[in-house]
Amino acid sequence: MPVNGKGTLFYMMGPSGAGKDALLRFARRHIDGRNGIAFSHRYITRPADYGGENHVELSEGEFAERKAFGCFFMDWAAHGFKYAIGIEVNIWLSKGLSVVVSGSREYFPQALGIYPRVRGILVTANLKTLRKRLAMRGREDGAAILERSIRTVEPSGNKRDIFVLENNGPLEEAGEKLVMYLLAHASR
Repeated sequence: MPVNGKGTLFYMMGPSGAGKDALLRFARRHIDGRNGIAFSHRYITRPADYGGENHVELSEGEFAERKAFGCFFMDWAAHGFKYAIGIEVNIWLSKGLSVVVSGSREYFPQALGIYPRVRGILVTANLKTLRKRLAMRGREDGAAILERSIRTVEPSGNKRDIFVLENNGPLEEAGEKLVMYLLAHASR
């Protein structure tokens, strides 16, 4: 069911190691609560100190309970964890805020069906960069790094709704492009 709102939903996605979390931190720091742009957190069944993502840690039971009560507008499972984005995003959008979420490439079509004002942001990096970043974060062994780095899922949907952001160089390069994109396309 479509959600009516005045705000724009920015749906960030991309492969593990592309640098989504670092880019989100960069953009959050540079936008700093201005220009009507809010950054959503995710609910995840993994420890809060696991990786660099700003997320809310939930146990399997807490996750199931919140899902049963309709507290998520979108949820999925990947890499042994459950992920969700809360329905509070709908309230923010209805108030006119533009909201940035980190989602799954596989569920982008679902977001397109729910939100009339959605813009996809596909963060990419070359294979060498992905493998290096995955190894540096220390979460996976060599086999898991290989599996994650070669997994390709192209988000479906209208390609005009997807901004491709290459993140192979210094964080500032892609980070500034992301900030400029968000500021240029946020609801006013």
